[in-house]
Amino acid sequence: MTLKSPAHDRREGAEATAVAALGFLVAEPERLSRFVALSGLDVANLRSAAQDEGFLAGIIAYVAADETLLLEFAAASGRKPQEIAAAHQVLNPDSEG
Repeated sequence: MTLKSPAHDRREGAEATAVAALGFLVAEPERLSRFVALSGLDVANLRSAAQDEGFLAGIIAYVAADETLLLEFAAASGRKPQEIAAAHQVLNPDSEG
């Protein structure tokens, strides 16, 4: 039996939050359009970009950087804004926010 560390559990939770944030962005064409415009990605390569190691960190950083978007995602996902901020900190440990 393999025991997971608390850090591993936090990372998995943060990644799940980021995946939910991606789903939130993709669900609304206007949100998705803004994200791809600011990220330099396009819809055609979004799926392949999602395989990159830093992609989920970028998603959660993008959501956390926009208070309105953060609050909308929190409400839509049933998460507290503090949970999203904690996920951001786990996935972006060198970030100041």
